[in-house]
Amino acid sequence: MPRKHFWVGSDQRTTGSGTVSVGPMHVEWQAPQEVTQPHPVVLVHGGGGQGLDYLSTPDGRPGWASFLVEAGFEVYVVDRPGHGRSPYDPDVLGPMAPTMPVEAMMNVFAPATAAAGHTQWPGGRDTDDPFVRALHASFGPMPADWAAMHALERTRMAELLDQVGPAIVFCHSAGGPAGYLAADARPELVKALVAIETIGPPFLSRGPGASLDWGLAAAPLTFDPPAADASELRLVTTPQDGGPAMTLQEEPARTLVNLARVPIAVVTAEQSPFTRFDGHLMAFLGQAGCDADLVRLGDHDVHGNGHGVMFERNNREALHVILAWLHKRLG
Repeated sequence: MPRKHFWVGSDQRTTGSGTVSVGPMHVEWQAPQEVTQPHPVVLVHGGGGQGLDYLSTPDGRPGWASFLVEAGFEVYVVDRPGHGRSPYDPDVLGPMAPTMPVEAMMNVFAPATAAAGHTQWPGGRDTDDPFVRALHASFGPMPADWAAMHALERTRMAELLDQVGPAIVFCHSAGGPAGYLAADARPELVKALVAIETIGPPFLSRGPGASLDWGLAAAPLTFDPPAADASELRLVTTPQDGGPAMTLQEEPARTLVNLARVPIAVVTAEQSPFTRFDGHLMAFLGQAGCDADLVRLGDHDVHGNGHGVMFERNNREALHVILAWLHKRLG
């Protein structure tokens, strides 16, 4: 199987010790001997993770990158700037936020409240479980300045798309803004956006009466009429029975003129806490004029998954649901 790696981003900065690189993004390319799919896939990891989330699972099984290559796709696996094989230099990327503790990781990926139905989790629930330890070992810190992080990710993703041409972009969790921003920056080069259990854009509700903007304020999307940041949007927050409050724009709503040009799959897993607000994201995207489909794995007979669907026991079956959506939307 042909493979190589390269870097996106040649910016440099002069520091007290000399000239250094500014946030380069590592990209690993893989391809089958014969490419049969018309568009490559770009895989963007989440949170404090790294590109290896798609390369293999923490217990050594094949990951989505291998399955996509088997299906005939060229695949580009990125390590977002400051993550994985893209070095973190605090002198140019700024202070680090704390690494997510293993307890917090488990509350997202394998919450105890979902244990009975979360049958595809490959490990135990104890923080000392070998699978849990292997997964957490891959976690690293994120930049404390989310605005700068998202602005840099927008630039690097646009540079990658300029280099590889039209592509399908997958993004996961806190890597969601990088995917949305890539589609916003280069709508003509993103054939489809697969947003898997993502935050943004732009709201992640944290509880009744409270919402936190993790997408728009950190790096503005292209609205019509324009909005430089979230403070310029007129917002309405509505409590929801038994779930997080929903925040939408007041009508008439601004539209996301670039993102509206890209087919979007909002993908969530049956036992994930993200199912509590995937409808919020769909409502926001629809209000902003976007062409989005809600793809709940459980509705496609793929059951028992949580937030880390790409490395759970049935990761191949979960990917098949996404590939079926792509075939439906792109032919």
